[in-house]
Amino acid sequence: MNNILEVRDIHTFIGQFHILEGVTVAVPQGSITVLLGRNGAGKTTTLKSIMGMTPPTRGSIVFEGQSLVGKRPYSIAQMGIGYVPEHRAIFKELSVAENLQIAERHKGDLARKADLIFELFPDLKRLYHLPGGSLSGGQQQMLAIARALVPDNRLLLIDEPSEGLAPVIIEHLMSAIRKLAEQATVLLVEQNFRMASRLADRYVIIDEGHSPASGLMADLRQDNEQIQRYLGVA
Repeated sequence: MNNILEVRDIHTFIGQFHILEGVTVAVPQGSITVLLGRNGAGKTTTLKSIMGMTPPTRGSIVFEGQSLVGKRPYSIAQMGIGYVPEHRAIFKELSVAENLQIAERHKGDLARKADLIFELFPDLKRLYHLPGGSLSGGQQQMLAIARALVPDNRLLLIDEPSEGLAPVIIEHLMSAIRKLAEQATVLLVEQNFRMASRLADRYVIIDEGHSPASGLMADLRQDNEQIQRYLGVA
């Protein structure tokens, strides 16, 4: 299977702090790959490094054969990578419709993707003209993901989609991510190991700025020693 994204030995600083000290991530085309690790391990910084928001000082990031290192975030987005940040970052004063419209890369993107978006997230059709700030946390997360689906993105980076959500909403979100993975490759950060282990095909563990382990999620589910060592999950 070809890799749509290859991150090799990246080192990233935030200010004077050396956050990533040699992270390597391979994301096969058509997969759901999850970054796992404890809080503060460097998972979000890995996504931001891919997007050019915290550019690495060393290492390589290659998307569909093209280097991303040195490119600005808007240029990386235009190449076909969608980013759903932690804490959703929707525009609360704007309506659901307006939040989706501003994500268009080309005129007519939303019209072309509306059927898919409303199939995945039917609540958004019902709430289409309401302000984003009036939505529940789960609905805001759906809107944030839907916004990344408006343009023709071939890779979606999703940061902590289940954070703060009730179990029934998490189940719905998992179902939606599985369906959208039929349209685009997914790389996500997820603290909820139970969700990640049921959703992802592959995993990469991030630990203190390194990536000590990766492979098939089916194998990790059987490896209690590694789960306990890196994730602290009993």
